[in-house]
Amino acid sequence: MPSTISDVERDTGVAKETLRVWERRYDFPQPLRDPNGERVYPLEQVHKLRLVKRLIDLGFRPGKVIQFSADELQALTGKATGKNPGQPAPELQSYLDLCKSHQMEALRRKLSQALLMMGLKSFVIELVAPLTTLIGEAWASGQLATFEEHLYTESLTVVMRSAIFAMPQANASNVGTPRILLTTLPQERHGLGLLMAEAMCVAEGAQCISLGVQTPLLDIVEAARAQRVDVIALSFSVAMNPRQALDGLAELRNRLGGSAELWAGGSNAALKRRRQAFVRVFELADLAGAIGEWRTRNASLSAG
Repeated sequence: MPSTISDVERDTGVAKETLRVWERRYDFPQPLRDPNGERVYPLEQVHKLRLVKRLIDLGFRPGKVIQFSADELQALTGKATGKNPGQPAPELQSYLDLCKSHQMEALRRKLSQALLMMGLKSFVIELVAPLTTLIGEAWASGQLATFEEHLYTESLTVVMRSAIFAMPQANASNVGTPRILLTTLPQERHGLGLLMAEAMCVAEGAQCISLGVQTPLLDIVEAARAQRVDVIALSFSVAMNPRQALDGLAELRNRLGGSAELWAGGSNAALKRRRQAFVRVFELADLAGAIGEWRTRNASLSAG
């Protein structure tokens, strides 16, 4: 079924206005029209738009890549990232194969076994992060259907949520325990990055309060004050519009008035090109050090 322009904006992170500009300037995309005269986009065009958006986030200009075929865009992405998308690591390929064959029980068992063997932090950094990137690339290139990507997300969520619940709960009264509120802005509906960050923070002894995805800004502020949090951690996927990400962070900073630190992570271009001084940007592997630094600063303030 063709996608509406709103669907395409949400799925690819390319704004509606940008899609219309590209249509006029580059003759792509080439939407059809529904009975009401509204633009609708065939699936193959949506796949190509995902690849174009990925390359733009890697620093390419749209006019330089938009005329390439999907296969050429996929090859260029692999070259730009130093990866060969056709040859993932055998271990990661085995998980992808389970997704493609819809063996979700087997996928959950395999993930659970890896978690037990690796421990939560190594599981997140060494397996879940690269596997989720691979799944996203397979979805963007059309190798994986949207429902299959959703099945992966749900299976992984079940395994990771169980692992998080099984971790010892931090003592909130301990002055060395940061209270971290985790969520995404209203335009960000992808939650796996948020879940991975929560797992890393819990493993480091932080007390985590997760609001899930797409929380209105005023609700984030209200929750932060009601829960007396020290840090608000936000996840930004490649699909979110970078301008919306920057504007949302700026507004959140203004509304918080310095009552909590802002941490951010994810693959969104806004976090890589135009970092703001009031936001600390971390990779997943950096969170342990960030929490350690928070404890050091907090101990110094308490001593003073």
